[in-house]
Amino acid sequence: MAAAVDTRPVHRDGAALEAISDAVDTVNIFRAMASAPEAFDAQSRFDAEKDKAAFRQYGDACERVKTFYAEQHTKQTMAHNLAARERFYSPSRKRAEMTVWEAIEKLNTLIDDSDPDTELSQIQHLLQSAEAIRRDGKPRWMQLTGLIHDLGKLMLFFDDCCEGQWDVVGDTFPVGCRFDERCIYPDTFRANPDFGHEVYGTKYGIYEPGCGMDKLMMSWGHDEYLYLVLKDQSTLPREALAMIRFHSFYPWHKEGAYREFMAESDDVLLKAVQAFNPYDLYSKSDDVPKVEELKPYYLELIDEFFPQKIIKW
Repeated sequence: MAAAVDTRPVHRDGAALEAISDAVDTVNIFRAMASAPEAFDAQSRFDAEKDKAAFRQYGDACERVKTFYAEQHTKQTMAHNLAARERFYSPSRKRAEMTVWEAIEKLNTLIDDSDPDTELSQIQHLLQSAEAIRRDGKPRWMQLTGLIHDLGKLMLFFDDCCEGQWDVVGDTFPVGCRFDERCIYPDTFRANPDFGHEVYGTKYGIYEPGCGMDKLMMSWGHDEYLYLVLKDQSTLPREALAMIRFHSFYPWHKEGAYREFMAESDDVLLKAVQAFNPYDLYSKSDDVPKVEELKPYYLELIDEFFPQKIIKW
């Protein structure tokens, strides 16, 4: 179905991955309760006093971020994305099986060698997001979404799920149609083989206007991977799955790009992703959570939305 791709083993350097991921998240930040829970899209309150003016300043981004996006924009082709999904669904791929909390603990090992004084662990970031959502009184399903939204980075542990950091983290975008100028560093797409393609290089490409966001093939990464893992293995609502799938799709939820593909029913998904975004980004300056104190609450929350307990990753 897809063109052959280089399947050399991925170097699972947790510290390096988190350095890239944190740098990308840092520049992303700028672009970006009561007994009865608030609506999921109610205005966030936890970040009201935070200074957000120092983030998502791509002009001043470090060379590491610029180099990362140059590679990502060159290699995220239609052929690569077809091949990535073919490998994901392959009957021969042995899928790891573990609980959600075990997955969180496994993800935490990615940064065992990093400096604890300068970087938070994955579990701390996930709990920061979840706790900020909880403090604002948002629904329990949204609290859980905050806890699990980055678990797609587990793909680094599994064979044939990724080829490098460029198809794990970073802003996402659709493939199979023209790369929008509102993507970060749009000029770097010129090195992509699909740039100027007779079909993939056109405005609508393989899609139709109003086809719906579920019809788009998003660039391969931890967002798309986790969405594919969870959509049939949880009772999370459609809005939660959209938060997971599109939380890195800044060209859409922040810059207004690709909205010509939205169906009428997608308005609620856009609101969901926009409501989730502050909790992912601005919570990183919150106090470091006490994992063992919070664990019982979140184990109960996990059981509520993952009745089968063991997930096939």
